Formats: sequence, C-alpha cells, structure tokens
Amino acid sequence: MEIFGVDIGGSGIKGAPVDLDRGDLARERHKVLTPQPATPDRVADCVAEVVGHFDWSGPIGITFPGVVTDGTTRTAANVDKGWIDTDARALLGDRVGQPVTILNDADAAGVAEMTFGAGRGRRGTVIMLTLGTGIGSAIFVDGRLVPNTELGHLELHGHEAEKRASTKAREDEDLSWQHWAHRVQKYLLHVEMLFSPELFIIGGGVSRKAEKFLPLIEKVRAEIVPAELQNNAGIVGAAMAAAGR
Repeated sequence: MEIFGVDIGGSGIKGAPVDLDRGDLARERHKVLTPQPATPDRVADCVAEVVGHFDWSGPIGITFPGVVTDGTTRTAANVDKGWIDTDARALLGDRVGQPVTILNDADAAGVAEMTFGAGRGRRGTVIMLTLGTGIGSAIFVDGRLVPNTELGHLELHGHEAEKRASTKAREDEDLSWQHWAHRVQKYLLHVEMLFSPELFIIGGGVSRKAEKFLPLIEKVRAEIVPAELQNNAGIVGAAMAAAGR
C-alpha cells in the first residue's frame, strides 16, 4: 500500500510516496527549499509543488514543525508566526486538492521509528529527538505516543535548548563535532533527569553522521542510537498518519 508523505522543515520541504508495508520510500523523494519567510501561503505552494512532482492523487500526510491539534497549527518556532492558529488542514488540503492529515513533525518521525526503525519492539519510555533547524521531540510510553511535546524549548543554562544544541546552532556557530556533542550531552542529561527514558533515538539529517558525535557523548545512562530511517522518518510517519496507522 502506498500513501504520500510530506515533511515540512525549517530549511526544506520534502516528500514522496511511501510503501507502508516496508516502511520506506517507494520512490526517491523530491525536496524544495523552505521559503523565507515561511508564511502559510508560500509553504502551501511548496507543498503543492512537491506533491505535483509525482502527479499524486489520494490521501496525503503532512508534518509541521510545531504543535498541531485537530488540523490547526498552534505554534511556529521555526516558521513564520502567521502559522499560529491556522487551519492547516483546510489550507493545505485546498492547495493540493486532496484529503490531508496534519501532525507534528517529530511525532511523525517517532511513530515511524517505533514501527519500522530503532524503536521497534521497545517498551518503557523512549524519546525521539530530531536535531535540525530546531529540536523536535516525541515521547513514547510502552509504544504509545504522548503527542505535541516540545522539549526543544526547554531552558538549559539560561538558553532555549534548541538555540544551543540543534544542528543549526552547530552550523551557525561553526562548532567542532566535539564542542557540539558536549552541548548535546548537556541537553540529553537534562531531558534524562526529567523523564528517565530507557532509550534516546536521535533523528534529523545529522543522524546520517551519527559516528561523528554520538561516541563523544558520555554520562547519559539511557541507550542512545541514531534513527534507522534517518531523515526519511518524517515522510514515512506522515504517510502512516494519513493511512490511519
């Protein structure tokens, strides 16, 4: 069974049909840059471009980098503030001309990892963290999602965590892998103190380079692993949501 998934990020918007039996992309994904400013109308145009690239007809799952409740986007940390309280399901559904399902981006990635990736079969508390333009989070307790957690906005040593430990922070400040890993370590220790997870899954594009920083992280008691679906997890999770999985 194939369903289309789109992942809206702070730097890129990507999508592809997903084979839900395998939990993987059915075709090579298409990506466009996130417009700046990332207003609802401009982002909707980009989503339509990604969907149109495949001439797709049928249900579409779409992730959003913020809190989503009943198809409405409630926060907008890394996109234009015009998204706050926007009926994203109506806007994007109208633009692509297909039925759409909207959900938080880290929640989508986490569901995909818990079903097909690094969290498969894991019980207890599992926390998925996506390190990118910001830091997204998804918490699972015995496989059940606690939706719309925003752990990237925790305050850490007087700073918002994602301003210090996101991939964007590493790139903007030209940090060495070791320096950045030290920041990520402090963040993980803080989250561990609050939630005591058995497992951290680290996702986002930087998960492709896990060997450069994960071995440098110490003192965290929980197991830490990279996302197996890497940066495709959001697309897969979006498609799962559209299929009601």
